[in-house]
Amino acid sequence: MSQAITTLRKYVAPEIIFGDGSRHAVANYAQTFGADKILLVSDPGVLAAGWVAEVEADLAACGIPCRRFVQVSPNPRVEEVMAGAETYRDHGCNAIVAIGGGSPMDCAKGIGIVVAHDGHILDFEGVDTIRVPIPPLIFIPSTAGTSADVSQFAIISDPQRRMKFSIVSKAVVPDVSLIDPQVTLTMDPFLTACTGVDALVHAIEAFVSTGSGPLTDTHALEAMRLINGHLVALVADPHNGELRGQVMLGSMQAGLAFSNAILGAVHAMSHSLGGFLDLPHGLCNSMLLEHVVAYNFASAPERFRRVAETLGIDCRGLSQDDVKRRLVAHLVELKRAVGLSGTLGGAGVHTSDVPFLTRHAMEDPCILTNPRRSNERDVAVVYEEAL
Repeated sequence: MSQAITTLRKYVAPEIIFGDGSRHAVANYAQTFGADKILLVSDPGVLAAGWVAEVEADLAACGIPCRRFVQVSPNPRVEEVMAGAETYRDHGCNAIVAIGGGSPMDCAKGIGIVVAHDGHILDFEGVDTIRVPIPPLIFIPSTAGTSADVSQFAIISDPQRRMKFSIVSKAVVPDVSLIDPQVTLTMDPFLTACTGVDALVHAIEAFVSTGSGPLTDTHALEAMRLINGHLVALVADPHNGELRGQVMLGSMQAGLAFSNAILGAVHAMSHSLGGFLDLPHGLCNSMLLEHVVAYNFASAPERFRRVAETLGIDCRGLSQDDVKRRLVAHLVELKRAVGLSGTLGGAGVHTSDVPFLTRHAMEDPCILTNPRRSNERDVAVVYEEAL
């Protein structure tokens, strides 16, 4: 299970300010970057919760005007990125602030890419396609799960192809992440569960990824411990600030892990599924998690044993098959406890959809670091088992 310390690994991260009230540092950082006018990216839900107006007030108090762009869907779309870029240019903005979950933050990354290159977002699909620096990005996450505020991923939905595509580059790692647990207090229990399971999947996939290493393992294991230990209680008591802080910290740790170790088949398959049916990303992950773990287990048994131990499973004296069974059962029970027990079939996926989903999952960059080398038939079987 151990890895040679001499194995080359790259590690990137933004400047991070963590803690209650950290969101109020937004104007200070905008001034540091010399921002004359901010494009403030968010979505209708965060706007209704009052967080957009608060950020605007903090910026205005320091004499920094901003322009809102809040027309962002739960899965940010190509046309929304392009519309946001047009707003940025039309109003003479020179920095971007995003407050929200993964959707506004990914949309903000896309906007930055488009305005820097004066191109179309579809031109940048893939890994390391960004050629010039993008505008400063200051992110305030409103959910504890996606970790777009610390990652080198941007995930955009293309309705024309009914799929999501990934842009992976250290150029889209935000300059500053203001991680404030208080902002997550307006999440409802369902969103809390979806994003929390997403963060847990980030941690597990990062730990078993072929790109894992000493710099990411510590973050991944601590994320598993924090999320496993606090998520169920938080969903039952969503206004508990202490629990919010613990899960938010776990989400941040998971983000630092997966941004650098990359992910695996759960996310490759989830991106395909979410683009196809426009479902919440965390929900997609939850429906696939135990099936992919069972599929991958034999390719990294010692790593998965460590995952099981970190999740509180006593593995002493257990065979590999026993560890796999208990780990899968634990994940199923955790999902049930937070109200996520659906199946792909229940979400509207049919057997006839599996070939389409499989083709796009095989094109996703996350499949490359899955611990088990996969072909189309392997991925199709996992989808079928999750129906």
